[in-house]
Amino acid sequence: MGLARMKSVTTSGELVLPDDYPAFLGQLKDRVSGARLRALRRVNTDLLELYWTIGRDIQARQETQAWGSGVIGRLAEDLRAAFPEMKGFSRSNLFYMRGFATAWPEPIVQQPVGQLPWGHITVLLDKLDTAETRDWYASAAVEHGWSRNVLMNMIMNRTLERSGSAPSNFAQHLVAQDSELAQQVAKDPYSFEFLGLSGKVAERDLEQALMDRITETFRELGNGFAFVGRQVHFDVDGDDFYIDLLFFHVEQLRYFVIELKTGKFQPEYAGKLNFYVALVDDKLKRPAHAPTVGILICGSKNDHSVRYALGRSTSPMAIAAYTYDELPAADRDLVPPEEQLTAALDALPDGDS
Repeated sequence: MGLARMKSVTTSGELVLPDDYPAFLGQLKDRVSGARLRALRRVNTDLLELYWTIGRDIQARQETQAWGSGVIGRLAEDLRAAFPEMKGFSRSNLFYMRGFATAWPEPIVQQPVGQLPWGHITVLLDKLDTAETRDWYASAAVEHGWSRNVLMNMIMNRTLERSGSAPSNFAQHLVAQDSELAQQVAKDPYSFEFLGLSGKVAERDLEQALMDRITETFRELGNGFAFVGRQVHFDVDGDDFYIDLLFFHVEQLRYFVIELKTGKFQPEYAGKLNFYVALVDDKLKRPAHAPTVGILICGSKNDHSVRYALGRSTSPMAIAAYTYDELPAADRDLVPPEEQLTAALDALPDGDS
């Protein structure tokens, strides 16, 4: 044993670590981090259970004993005096607790909302009116690890209402399960408010702006997308073709071809996208991959024209609009009305893509 100890120190007195020390340290760090995370989750769950039971009891007394806001205000004062080290016993927070118990009348431990921080829950209570929408956003926030600010942004941009709403021919060209998965990611309209653009914009400028804000672009497209390339080049017997944006969905295992048009939808755009989807299927798709899907995002569209174009396309594709107008109410009055924006977009030339 003395010899082993001696070998751990060089003649200069420097400590020589065992070969497996870095791996051992890494394992311990992972173990400690996991324990800390579980402890934090446990504390959060206990806090939410406490808030839910307080809210439930306040709600019951309001219904049976007609407790008014004055009584709740006094209750907040007395709780803060009894537990000065604890935050969360303000009058407004007690009303949130009551709203929490009202919105989720069943115990919340096994529900997605029971895994969210309290700040997320107050956002859900403030911004959403129905149980269905609250549960959808709560589940999405848990699944994707949204911060409170991201959750707020998703709600303000009506992510639920827009998800899966783009006109498509997926049901005609994909098997049922594939069709449902592809449709889930096809929004209409796409909200590009985060780009900070306004007025007339060239297609290349829109494309560049999406790349410059790639994190927000991924968030708007939805989870699971990986960026493959911009202006992806294909040589077809000497003819050059360039796909605006190419993504790969790591969960669906399929390529997504995205074409951008700043003007109004034209039927020939669908034909070009149809060609690009077939090209990617032939050149890039592997046997393990699902069929490639195309999404055309344009400034505006006539739904009747879209329906005819999709009906004649031989590749799975969706056609959606985009908007800059997904702004908070206070800011919306500062931008032109929707009809003026649409008219401006429709007047743009086809661009250079």
